[in-house]
This record gives sequence, C-alpha cells and structure tokens, in this order.
Amino acid sequence: MAQASVVERAMGAARLDPQAYEEVERDEAATGTALAIVVLSAIASGIGSFREAGVVGLIGGVVFTVVGFVLYAGIAYLIGARLFATAETSVTWGQLIRTLGFAQSPGLLHVLGLVPVIGGLIRFVVSVWMLVATIIAIRQACDFSTGRAVLTAVVAWIVYVIFVALPLAIVGALVAALG
Repeated sequence: MAQASVVERAMGAARLDPQAYEEVERDEAATGTALAIVVLSAIASGIGSFREAGVVGLIGGVVFTVVGFVLYAGIAYLIGARLFATAETSVTWGQLIRTLGFAQSPGLLHVLGLVPVIGGLIRFVVSVWMLVATIIAIRQACDFSTGRAVLTAVVAWIVYVIFVALPLAIVGALVAALG
C-alpha cells in the first residue's frame, strides 16, 4: 500500500481519522512535516488575529505558539507515557510529537479569523476542532482509551498553564506596565 501524501495525511488528521494518526505515528520521517504543520498553523493563527495583535503580536504569537506546542507535547508525553500509562501503552516522544503536530492541521483555518463579524467564531470552532484532534492524537499514540486521552490532554494543559503560560503572562504584563 502506498504511503499517503502530506496533504492526504493532514486532511485525514483534520477529518479526525484514527488511521491517519496511526500512519503518522509509525513514520519516523514525518517528524519534520509534523513540526512544519505546527509552524504553518501558528502563522495562520497569527494572521487570523492580526487586526487585534498587529505585527508584533503576529511574530510573538508565532514564536510563543511553536515553543508552547513543544512544551505542551513534552508535558503530555510525560503524563501519558508515565503517569497514566497502562500495560498497553507504548509511546515514544517522536510518536507523540508527530501525532500532535498533525493534530494542528485544522489550525490552518485560523487564518479565516480575518473574516469580519464571524472571524472570532471561526477561530473558536477551529480551536475546539484542534482540541478534539489533540485528544485523538494522544489516544492513538499512547494506545489509550478516549477517556484516558481526555484526562491526559486536560492534565497536560493544566500543568502547561500553571508552569509555562501563567508565568509568561505575568512577565508580559509586567513588561507592558513598565514599558
């Protein structure tokens, strides 16, 4: 059976097809592609929020999103592979980052945040879509039940917010207040 193209894999991930995530999980050569999807999704998000954030927000948002993705993936890996692992759990860092990277595929639609009046709604729907894709990515990579994948995603997000996003937000607020 021929390997699916990058576009076919990204579309499969966006369609929430578990088989697309399984294929990406097994393909070690897809790591760079997964990270490229993360970067393109971050750029699309920055463009979609350009009216509110401007150029500085666009550039800072892209950098923060990519770094944040890698940190979240690391936290999710530690939680999924160690804390919530079952006897069936067999996941590597590469497998999880690939599946999570492809789960960012719907984020390319964040660029539609520029659409007047409904841009915010579009961004919200795409964000929920990406959350569901993230849960499927974790489930497939960690060989979990959906419930365990939801728990992993939520706990990883809470840890991420407490230890990464919250301190960065405080520093950003201080810089803005002093600047």
